[in-house]
Amino acid sequence: MGLLNPINKSFCLEQVCASNYRKLFQLIPDLLAFKEKAIGLAPDRTTLHLEVIERTPYTMTVDLSHCFKKNPNEFLEPAVKIRIYLDAQLAEVLSDHARKSVPSTFKDPGLSLEIMNYKWRLNYFLQKWLDHCLKHHYQFSNKPSIEALA
Repeated sequence: MGLLNPINKSFCLEQVCASNYRKLFQLIPDLLAFKEKAIGLAPDRTTLHLEVIERTPYTMTVDLSHCFKKNPNEFLEPAVKIRIYLDAQLAEVLSDHARKSVPSTFKDPGLSLEIMNYKWRLNYFLQKWLDHCLKHHYQFSNKPSIEALA
């Protein structure tokens, strides 16, 4: 992910966030219908877990993660917190399992180049992860299944 370093990162970041919005709704078409949690299943793949953290008229914040063990409390990674801007049709990563949120990491708002680079890495990662999930045809449901609990 560090190899791709666009010159106009601000424009590219907006494009990645727009792409992530479309991919998120392609992966989870009923995303707005889920109230709390949902499970994504794909044949011979680890489960995906979605948790709705916050919902306002124009935004929604969710956690999306893979579960690599049978007990979902054991190992959820990458745990990505995503703010979805419904009116602007953008999805922006706020933090992930390995990196804190921008305000927690950068106390000085004058560090705009570093902040932009940080946001770029977070959102570019989400783009690639969503591509991976779409490739494996995950199906989401808010009803726990036997496979997800086993």
